[in-house]
Amino acid sequence: MRPSYSNTSTSAVLLAIAIIGALYLGRVVFIPLALAGLFAILLSPVIAFLERIHIPRFLAIVLVVMFMLGGVGFGAWKTSQQFADLTDQLPTYKKTLEDKIHILRGFRSESLTKATSTVVELEKEVAATNPVAPADEGKKSVALGSSPSKPLTVQVVPPTNPLESLETMLGPIANAFVIAVFTVFILMGREDLRNRIVRLAGGGRLNAITQALDDATHRIDRYLLLQLIVNACYGAAIAVALHFIGIPHASIWGISAGILRFLPYLGPPLASVIPILLSLAVFPGWEHTLATMGVFFCLEVTVANFIEPYLYGAHVGLSPLAILVAAIFWTLIWGFPGLVLSTPITVCLVVMGRYLPGLNFLNILLGDEQTLAPDVEYYQRLLASDHEEARRILERCRKTRGLEELYSSVVIPALSLAENDRHNNELDQPTQEFIYQSTREIVEELAEAEPKQRVGEGFAPVRDLRGASMNAGPAREFLCVPARDEADAVVGLLLAQLLEQQGRDCVSIDIGSVDELVKEVVAARPQVIFISALPPFAVESTRTLYSKLRVALHETRIVICFWHFEGDRDRLARRLRMAERDKIVVTLPAALAIANPETAAEVETKNDTPPAEEAPAKPPVLVAEPAAPSND
Repeated sequence: MRPSYSNTSTSAVLLAIAIIGALYLGRVVFIPLALAGLFAILLSPVIAFLERIHIPRFLAIVLVVMFMLGGVGFGAWKTSQQFADLTDQLPTYKKTLEDKIHILRGFRSESLTKATSTVVELEKEVAATNPVAPADEGKKSVALGSSPSKPLTVQVVPPTNPLESLETMLGPIANAFVIAVFTVFILMGREDLRNRIVRLAGGGRLNAITQALDDATHRIDRYLLLQLIVNACYGAAIAVALHFIGIPHASIWGISAGILRFLPYLGPPLASVIPILLSLAVFPGWEHTLATMGVFFCLEVTVANFIEPYLYGAHVGLSPLAILVAAIFWTLIWGFPGLVLSTPITVCLVVMGRYLPGLNFLNILLGDEQTLAPDVEYYQRLLASDHEEARRILERCRKTRGLEELYSSVVIPALSLAENDRHNNELDQPTQEFIYQSTREIVEELAEAEPKQRVGEGFAPVRDLRGASMNAGPAREFLCVPARDEADAVVGLLLAQLLEQQGRDCVSIDIGSVDELVKEVVAARPQVIFISALPPFAVESTRTLYSKLRVALHETRIVICFWHFEGDRDRLARRLRMAERDKIVVTLPAALAIANPETAAEVETKNDTPPAEEAPAKPPVLVAEPAAPSND
């Protein structure tokens, strides 16, 4: 007996809770290990380069780690020196701060002063001694500690533990040492660690897990490198700007800004606090303070909204909401180290979801890839009766693709989905009418906005006749006829619009009975008839209409457009009992190529023409799209 969906969901939730609990409880081990893995990924290319110039791995690792520790130590020493210099200069800024405090006090309004006084008085009332009970009103109040009934409250302050102070001071140093040790061991045995991960997570999918590891490593490596470059440039820009403003020790604030910016969201505000306070203390006016605030604000907005999305978009693959949620989640579990590690860890999760089917939900939830194809998204908004959103989807797609490609890749597949649901009795009548009517209106708006390219004179504009009489007028060049229902008519209208855009004379006919359709076609006397049929349930109706049109019009060329049909077209031609001179096409480009013979060779080369050595000696009865010239 298969487990129910609810049992599976419950197991997944319990497993997720267990994993989160383990990550929280084991953060003392996991945080140094994750940071060490991050440093190992960052340093692996350097170690590999040193190995290529014949430096032993252990020596290369020692050199790189010592260089890093030396750089950190030098930076800390230099920073402490500048901080000491700044501390010596603070008394000189006292007068400026006092003047600005007096200025700020002068801005306080009378209402604000009254409110402040009221709050102070209320605080005094709350802090006052409790009133004397009525029974004791006549008695003299006794001070605390003067009698056994009024004992004095004594607070025991434990002595300072030197070991705790030492632990507080040496804690960061110990964590740094543990991270360095983990980093060295990961770099020393990175191949063995990689093989263990492959064996543990492979599960018979060796190719997938190998690609996932490579992809995750490259993405994180590029992300860290780009982040290092961006933050270094950010810090340099801050230092230069603060130097010209006149902030003391601008270089140290630039370095601090570049380092703190590795903390998402919190780093830039923290980096701006001390320079802003210094601008208040050093300069008598407010211009330098406003300039300092403007530098941090403008630079952060530019980098965060323009530079980083452009640089990180192709290398990280995370949605903006996923980055924010991941930052909050990992900060709650691991604190500030989790904030630093949030993006690399989430990148690993997205890559795993991309290559491992069981974790695909991670890629859907966190990745930046389009979750719904445009045709599915368009159809979904039509199902929701959202005409405006459906129109915006097509307009957005129209900006990156032509009208022909838009109809072929979005509109027709969406109508195919509607046909499948309709024949499975999953669409009610009002929803069907809304889908087809909305699609008609939207594509007509798109066609009106498209510039027309007339290649001849005297052609009638495309019209959806909707059953109107065609007994009068000249013979038509092309005619689009629906095979069965409204979906076929809508796609026929798309073809007619595209032909009209190319300057051809084409009219589309709305749905009706077979006899009515045949009568209208005979009255129009077209040179070419396009029968529009949308699979998968249009074969019988197409065969009936085709056979009657072939009997009524012996000399007219008939093209059956079986849209996006992926089966055997030779077999389909036999089922439809097609004549040798008629054609089957399955795409809009192939149908348009019949109306424009000058482009037929290009379309034929682009689509499915077999290589010269594989081409048959004699053309088959059914000519695959795009059509070759007819025998007559």
